[in-house]
Amino acid sequence: MVTNVKKTEENASVKISYFSDVLCVWAYIAQMRLAELKKKFTNQIEIIPFHITLFGDTQQRIALGWKDKGGYSGFGKHVLDVCDQFPDIEINDQVWRRCQPKTSGTAHLVLKAVQLINNGYDIAGNNYDLVKAIEWEFRQAFFRDARDISDMNVLYDIVNNHSIDRKSIDKRLNDGSAMSLFCSEMAMKEKYKLEGSPTYLLNNNRQKLYGNVGYKIMEANVAELITNRGQDLASWC
Repeated sequence: MVTNVKKTEENASVKISYFSDVLCVWAYIAQMRLAELKKKFTNQIEIIPFHITLFGDTQQRIALGWKDKGGYSGFGKHVLDVCDQFPDIEINDQVWRRCQPKTSGTAHLVLKAVQLINNGYDIAGNNYDLVKAIEWEFRQAFFRDARDISDMNVLYDIVNNHSIDRKSIDKRLNDGSAMSLFCSEMAMKEKYKLEGSPTYLLNNNRQKLYGNVGYKIMEANVAELITNRGQDLASWC
């Protein structure tokens, strides 16, 4: 299985390191763009998910940070207003109003545990596909279904749909390996001076796209890198 995975990685012309927080609405929107990018370029690109916590303490970030703008309710309205600009995005009107996750950290740790269970690969040998599938389901659970994804019971319920043994998750959480992997990704935030979520690193981390980047811009950057692959040239995009 590992051999097949390595072959898949070698065939991928462009690697996209994708840094996000599962509670970030812009990352929720961006994940659909990434899916379209993968559909267009198929095995010419490899999207590698990383997680950085911006919503580690929502009480501090939202309840206090947005205190003069309505706190959780005000932030919820902001999120709904953002999603109104994107008709294809499914959003629950109770997000941040009734459903108020305390942190995105628990979801990130579970994703790291899933990654470690099978070295980041699913049973078919597809690189990170299982992690990305569960990441998307976590986001849908919150933004579409207004479920509290800081609650471990909610996360286990979602992971269980992929026939992942709860004990396997618990092992990586209890022995510190999931936390270690997550900390290493948070260190990358400082190393590459990532401003927030979502952020994309391309061209051996020399090229950075950040925030609400339109699909056409992402497509143009990837196409340019594929065209010039192996030439070590700076992209014109």
